[in-house]
Amino acid sequence: MDTSTDVIIAGCGPTGAMLAAELRLHGVRVLVLEKDTEPASFVRIVGLHIRSLELMAMRGLLERLREHGRERPAGGFFAAINKPAPEGLDSAHAYLLGIPQPVIVRLLEEHAVALGAQVRRGVAVTGFAQDDDHVAVELADGEQLRTRYLVGCDGGRSTVRKLLGVGFPGEPSRSETLMGEMEVDAPQEEIAAKVAEVQELSRSLSLRPMGGGLYRVVVPAAGVSDRAEEPTLDDFRRQLRAITGTDFGVRSPRWLSRFGDATRLAEQYRVGRVLLAGDAAHIHPPAGGQGLNLGVQDAFNLGWKLAAQIQGWAPETLLDTYHAERHPVAANVLDNTRAQIELSSPEPGPQAVRRLLTELMDFNEVNRHLIEKITAIDIRYDLGEGPDLVGRRLRDLDLKQGSLYALLHRGRGLLLDRTERLSVGAWSDRVDYLADPTVALDVPAVLLRPDGHVAWAGDDQQNLDRRLTRWFGRPA
Repeated sequence: MDTSTDVIIAGCGPTGAMLAAELRLHGVRVLVLEKDTEPASFVRIVGLHIRSLELMAMRGLLERLREHGRERPAGGFFAAINKPAPEGLDSAHAYLLGIPQPVIVRLLEEHAVALGAQVRRGVAVTGFAQDDDHVAVELADGEQLRTRYLVGCDGGRSTVRKLLGVGFPGEPSRSETLMGEMEVDAPQEEIAAKVAEVQELSRSLSLRPMGGGLYRVVVPAAGVSDRAEEPTLDDFRRQLRAITGTDFGVRSPRWLSRFGDATRLAEQYRVGRVLLAGDAAHIHPPAGGQGLNLGVQDAFNLGWKLAAQIQGWAPETLLDTYHAERHPVAANVLDNTRAQIELSSPEPGPQAVRRLLTELMDFNEVNRHLIEKITAIDIRYDLGEGPDLVGRRLRDLDLKQGSLYALLHRGRGLLLDRTERLSVGAWSDRVDYLADPTVALDVPAVLLRPDGHVAWAGDDQQNLDRRLTRWFGRPA
């Protein structure tokens, strides 16, 4: 039985690839198993939200991604209510980056492999058993592997979650929708006018221009073929004609898909040496485009904690904070997608609420609150007492040595000290130090975790040492 890995990751989507890279930053031996022999061929455009863009900047990946994407303002996400980007978003990356999902997967996989991760395709996990020290993993071809930890990043129908026996409560799909990207012959003015007319009665139709004559088309799937079959372009044409009286000349699809509004959340993210991340831990409708972002952010939260556990310096409860921090975040995402789906209902009550919320979003504070929720920059983990900044992410800052996020590329902690008299002492093998009295901070100093969240703020060395012990273990 192979014993050459510390962590086996089931699934090489964005979450699995990102987690592999995060683990490799700390020297953890990683094997990623992907059941598909080739990456997805369809070119689906997804949006990286503000917090995900910040995390990519922290690892030096953002510029590579921007080369393949299109930037658009960070507005109009919540329930597709068409409002401009709010003023005052606290980020150096306050925009949406539209980018083909296969490009994200490829770049993250290349990043992980460059750091030393192994990726095996055409390999499916079919069973596992764990004891106090290891997990024995069985593959579809009968091969058995042995690893210290197994992480299921294998999607909403996760084999790992099902074998683990973790509950996945929530609501099944009540309705299904077709979504795809395709070229459209009709003039944009005609499309906009017809869609606006239909949306007076129902929000179930959407044609959003993506640039270059390409549109993202969303139509109800009611009455369309068997849900087990992939939708066709004719299905889209038929539904468009039924709703609007025209199919707008849709043609040359890039990708076509069908999804429901099922909403479920795993009861536990960790059982012993087996963990869940991404869609394996939570599924929800694509309202607001949060799914991929939520999974990538799971990986950033988990990676350094699991690496610390494997390297032997993790505080006793560190790995448990993964579930404690990320489970409530996913619960909040599920709630906001539930709300957005309700606001799409053609019923008079939800439409009245939608009209009221549309008015309220003219107040910048309301608009900003909802966009911060969708883009995950409002998250505050419960990390104990301290200023409001503790538990929140810190925006990228200009420093005398460049930018703050450029100092986080190695995935280590960082003490940013305006007082020039604090120290990381014997934690210097895990935490970097920078004295900069000129940095624009409202507190004397901050201790950042590898995921960019503030673990401590203040100017007392003894208090700092206690927080260093809590998050980075006993000093070397």
